[in-house]
Amino acid sequence: MPELPDGLTARPLTADDLPAAAELLAAAEPVDDTGEHLDADDLAEWWVEDLVDLARDGRAVCTGDGALVGVAVVVSMRGVREDHRVLLEGRVHPGWRGRGVGRALLDWQLRRGEEVHRRDHPELPARLRASVYPGTGALESLVRRAGFSAERWYCDMERPLTGLPEVPAVPGVELVPFDRDRDDEVRRAHDAAFTDHHGAAEGDETVWRAWFTGSRAFRPDLSVLALVDGAVAGYVLSYVYDADTRATGVRQAHLGQLGVVRPARGRGIASAAIVAALAAAAAAGCATAGLQVDTENPTGAFGLYRRLGFTPVRTRVQWACTLQPVP
Repeated sequence: MPELPDGLTARPLTADDLPAAAELLAAAEPVDDTGEHLDADDLAEWWVEDLVDLARDGRAVCTGDGALVGVAVVVSMRGVREDHRVLLEGRVHPGWRGRGVGRALLDWQLRRGEEVHRRDHPELPARLRASVYPGTGALESLVRRAGFSAERWYCDMERPLTGLPEVPAVPGVELVPFDRDRDDEVRRAHDAAFTDHHGAAEGDETVWRAWFTGSRAFRPDLSVLALVDGAVAGYVLSYVYDADTRATGVRQAHLGQLGVVRPARGRGIASAAIVAALAAAAAAGCATAGLQVDTENPTGAFGLYRRLGFTPVRTRVQWACTLQPVP
């Protein structure tokens, strides 16, 4: 790791650091504008032990009195197709930026990324990925100098839950709430729906349940399944994050995973399922709905969401660099 400023030290990240990490993210949010508000429990779910070994995959930078001023995590994603995805996540407290902390953490992430690539999928190329938000221009400079290139643009979109259209009827399609007994069927439908999308990988049951349907924010009652001949052909999975509500004062339903399997596309299933999910969220007292979309989504989702009343609020840029297979 490059030399840190005087008075700072780096050490492994631990679960005990998560409350301080959440405070660091909250302090950075007015500057970075990620649109995310995560508390310690949210971080514990995201950096779960089954996916991240914090002692090896996390790094904390602290002052002499123990205050956390920088954090970094490397997430080796399970499930691969053409490459091995490795996510680089981190943040530096705004009061400590411009002093080399971010550069030191990124250097550590690059080295750790190479290690998890050799450990997990040396036979494949790896894609190290970092997200750059509207207010994180310094991070953009760092990853650019490290050899990353911008490869994808993801747009956050929102709409108020007023003036909703009627749920359209689609012949041969039944819209029902999410059913836990269909959890694995929905996972497999999601896997099939995103086969032709950028960066798609084989679905992993542990990841699916840790980050999606097992999340404490997941709302099965606000989620919708579209059934064709009794099988899941489309789905909208909704989430309500308590930390978001506390931070913004607005209760938002986040439509996290949305998809329609290829044979069922072109029938209006996506529109019907989304409108049904919006109606359920409004009835449950949510004021707005939000989602994120790849602006180059091959199904034309960006245009669909606009037609359903969603408007862009910010764009996240995904930067990446490739590691070649290990001989």
